[in-house]
Amino acid sequence: MVDNKLPENIVSDNLENAVSISVFFPCYNEFANIKPLVIKSLSTIERISSDFELILVDDGSVDGTSKLIDDLAAKYAEVKAIHHTANSGYGAALQTGFRAASKDLVFYTDGDAQFNIADLPDILPLIQRCDIVSCFRINRQEGPLRKLNAWCWGRLVCFLFGLHLRDVDCAFKLYKREIFDNIRMKSTGALIDAEILARASKKGYTIMQAGVRHYPRTAGAQTGANIKVVARAFIELFKLFREIRKEK
Repeated sequence: MVDNKLPENIVSDNLENAVSISVFFPCYNEFANIKPLVIKSLSTIERISSDFELILVDDGSVDGTSKLIDDLAAKYAEVKAIHHTANSGYGAALQTGFRAASKDLVFYTDGDAQFNIADLPDILPLIQRCDIVSCFRINRQEGPLRKLNAWCWGRLVCFLFGLHLRDVDCAFKLYKREIFDNIRMKSTGALIDAEILARASKKGYTIMQAGVRHYPRTAGAQTGANIKVVARAFIELFKLFREIRKEK
């Protein structure tokens, strides 16, 4: 079930500092991005919670990211570093982050800093009214072809699974962690967001949407547009559709 309506004023006096939240970032060759992202994130999260952890999932980086996140974990008590010994895929990195999360809520965004972690407090109150806050990108900072491909992909996913979402793959999402005790995650690639949303919706978990700002990548290189990654996602999508359709 998806709720697209955002209330005009959803501020809870009891929410701040009562929140138990895990925040994590999947990272692959994000050496130039990850340190400023962690510092800004700690500052942001400390203002909304006294019970939090920040998890950095290194997916087999070869540019120094691995050592850097170990250094950050050694410096900041709230930071935890997790490593894949080899690049295992975006979905595998998200699975690791969700499974490592120990708090009541779990939020993730990508380690490429194309979102502003300071927007997290704005969407946090929504989780009082749903199980998942699935954001959509405002003024998406990508080329026309990639925007078109993403739109077509999103419409197909929504059609197959009965979802009504503007941006299935937006990497700015907040979940109740209990969801991951009750759904399977199989995708190790680009299908992972669609899989989680489809399985959660099938289980009756509710979803709300909110817009967040999107920014150009200023360092590192994107990998999601790789033709092999895209082709694999489509093959896995139809396998997932058949699998979920058979489930009761």
